[in-house]
Amino acid sequence: MVSEEEVRKALSHVIDPELNLNIVDLGLIYGIHIEGRVVHIKMTLTSPGCPAGPQILGGCQQVVENMEEVDKAEIELTFNPMWTIEKASPEVQALMKEFM
Repeated sequence: MVSEEEVRKALSHVIDPELNLNIVDLGLIYGIHIEGRVVHIKMTLTSPGCPAGPQILGGCQQVVENMEEVDKAEIELTFNPMWTIEKASPEVQALMKEFM
């Protein structure tokens, strides 16, 4: 069975094209739950109107379903709570604060 760590590693290859940063370090992944060969991902976007939303969600689906031990990825998009910079890794927070 695939592990949460392996799923996070796969998801780290999905890049937010507007920020050019991966979605794991951005803090967009709120939770991962694995049931057999099905991976449930609860995530958000940087804003409800994110124009890259479909691309990011599609990328998540693709990288997880391409994992050998996964048959299906179910993605739940939520904006509760809303994403804030504080959800990002310390490295990303420092990088983004330089440009704000």
